[in-house]
Amino acid sequence: MTLLHPDLVHEDLGAAWRTARPRPAGRHLDTAACSRQSHRVLEAAAHHARHEAELGGYVAEATADDLLQQGRSVIGGLVGMAAADVAFVESAQAALVALLSGWRLPAGTRVACLPGEYAPNVAQLRAAGLVPEPLPVDGLGRADLDGVARLLATDPPRLVHLTHIGSHRGIVQPAREVAALCREAGVPLVLDAAQSLGHVDTDLGADVVYSTSRKWLAGPRGVGVLCVRPPVVAELTAVLPEPPDVPPLRAFESGEAHVAGRVGLVLAVGEHLAAGPDRVRTRLAALGRAGREVLEGAAGWRVVEPLEEPTATTTLRPPDGVDVVTTRARLLTEHGIVTTAIGRERAPGEMTGPVLRVSPHLDATVDDLEALAAAL
Repeated sequence: MTLLHPDLVHEDLGAAWRTARPRPAGRHLDTAACSRQSHRVLEAAAHHARHEAELGGYVAEATADDLLQQGRSVIGGLVGMAAADVAFVESAQAALVALLSGWRLPAGTRVACLPGEYAPNVAQLRAAGLVPEPLPVDGLGRADLDGVARLLATDPPRLVHLTHIGSHRGIVQPAREVAALCREAGVPLVLDAAQSLGHVDTDLGADVVYSTSRKWLAGPRGVGVLCVRPPVVAELTAVLPEPPDVPPLRAFESGEAHVAGRVGLVLAVGEHLAAGPDRVRTRLAALGRAGREVLEGAAGWRVVEPLEEPTATTTLRPPDGVDVVTTRARLLTEHGIVTTAIGRERAPGEMTGPVLRVSPHLDATVDDLEALAAAL
């Protein structure tokens, strides 16, 4: 029986999302790792793959040009940019690599980022010869705006890199306010929206936004997006520049691309818009609150996030002596519940120990969350 929660709004979205997808084998509470694609997205990607087999890969890609351009426009709209500001890449990490390889900042350039920055992002910054320095934060790891303002006024870095929502906890950073401070200081803001595009508002004034298809937008794996405003694009140098009549950022798109996946992402973004982004965000936030209420204290597990944090992601600290990796495996094999075990290496500058991450999408119910609490 599906239990209703008084604050679990927009039940019609949950029902529609559920109907639009293959029936899950268990309880999928792992959107922050990889979401479930709809029938239409799966069919669109398969249809394009068949076209490649029938017409040839590059001929099929040409037939999808208009659709992909519409997708760039819609994705640009979600982050407050234009179609010309959007490039398709293979993942969020590929987007960061493409950005840094094109920016060609001098070795030793200072980049401010959160102490709890995603470790692979820090590795990419260092691989590019950049020097990550910590942004001031509060006790939750949220950017301290007064401290950020002081840093930008007294010792500004070359750029600020901000992960909007971490992969290790469901805390939303005040990206709009940080963007305003950066704009006033003339410091570009790069926003990692891998966990926020399709989850919370991402039209916040950042100079660069990059993300992935496979999480909250529920598109295919192997696709990402890099969105860059013209002043930063003007600082990028492509290995092979585009012709004058093509937006220069397009030079950072791979010519050897998973075009079927890009087509699927465009369909997924269309479904997100049809559902209503505001309604999606409201329901996801309600699911997050319901999850924290149900899971706090279950079998001694403790919730990391504040109850009212407007995300659907909840992370749980284990009781003493309980192994998170073993628990995650037991939940999957014995109960069919999909979650993620997060080790301290994910964000070593902030995490003190492992956590279990729970990240439902629109189709989740309180019954799913209560089943997880009981299984713990």
